[in-house]
Amino acid sequence: MKTLAVQKTALTGNYAVAYAVKMAKPHVIAAYPITPQTSIVEKLSEFVEKGELNARFVNVESEFAAMSVVYGAAMAGARAFTATSSHGLLYMYEATWWAALSRAPVVMAVVTRTIGPPWNIHVEHNDILVLRDSGWIIAMAENVQEVFDLTLQAFKIAETAVLPMAVGLDGFVLSHSTEPVEIPPQEAVDKFLPPRRPDVPLLLRPGEPVVFGNLPSDNRIHARHKIATVYEAQREAKKVIDQVDWEYGKIIGRNYGGLVEWYKASDAKNIVVCMGAWCSDAKQAVDALRKRSIPVGLMRVRFLRPFPLEEVSQLDQYEKVIVYDRDITPLGGVLGIEIKAALSKASVINIVAGIAGVDFDVQNFYETIQKAIEGSYKGIEFAI
Repeated sequence: MKTLAVQKTALTGNYAVAYAVKMAKPHVIAAYPITPQTSIVEKLSEFVEKGELNARFVNVESEFAAMSVVYGAAMAGARAFTATSSHGLLYMYEATWWAALSRAPVVMAVVTRTIGPPWNIHVEHNDILVLRDSGWIIAMAENVQEVFDLTLQAFKIAETAVLPMAVGLDGFVLSHSTEPVEIPPQEAVDKFLPPRRPDVPLLLRPGEPVVFGNLPSDNRIHARHKIATVYEAQREAKKVIDQVDWEYGKIIGRNYGGLVEWYKASDAKNIVVCMGAWCSDAKQAVDALRKRSIPVGLMRVRFLRPFPLEEVSQLDQYEKVIVYDRDITPLGGVLGIEIKAALSKASVINIVAGIAGVDFDVQNFYETIQKAIEGSYKGIEFAI
């Protein structure tokens, strides 16, 4: 394979999103500022103003309007992008369901942030997780390089699966942290991501008016439509994600293995499950424990939707499955609930930590993994 002439640079997570979006050549970008997402759309606005990106940049009055604009643009055949965080995502929530159930391949960056009250601008995953039942594809990046790569892949995944996709990156931990990033040449990106083929089932065309969104004559039609979108299309999206990851590796030279990443899991007796940036800390804790001859591995969830059921089912071979959540529900963490529901044999321990941006570092992972293996934790544990 020919070696690409990559540009090596240093970018924040937010700028990595912006540069990837620029190289994807979207037609429409809708923007409304909210911390810690704002610098994504600021940078894209700069690209458009300087003539480096030929796109329609729409300054809107709210996050609901932002999603409505990109939804409409995608339905008209455009490649469309927006970004948000926290309460911004909650404000646009109604429109996210319209995008998903209309099979509009919108791409959205979600810079994860705590939901109030009280007001808090730091990292938490409750915001992006509100999308989990809507039909959106949901991915979470571990580092800035993956933020860049996932954003580029998201356009091809969304447009091939004909579903909207959210790319999650942890607020401030990734969004405002600077890391080295390899940027491929534009020619390689164009080969990987050609112009969008407008395959939306219901495409809005000038001169060909259609009626959409009105009451169906038979509620069974509506029910069947939801099943086809939220369940069947998500199942098909798994194949799309694997194929796109393979193509990205072939053309760009980097791939990630699909829905999940396995880390030192082949000879492990117990396994850690997590998603997002703090998986890097968890991996370091796993390394430290293995140096003490404690056989533990890790599974990083890259895509929460479509849910990696086949991969998660493999966790039943381990004695204890230690699931970390940076979110909270009345029944524990979302990831813990879903992992537990998919397993029948393994003992699942759900550790909820890092809420409201509370720091949770390598040492915290080391100590809590050790306690879980030793039997100090059972069921749900709040490590605050």
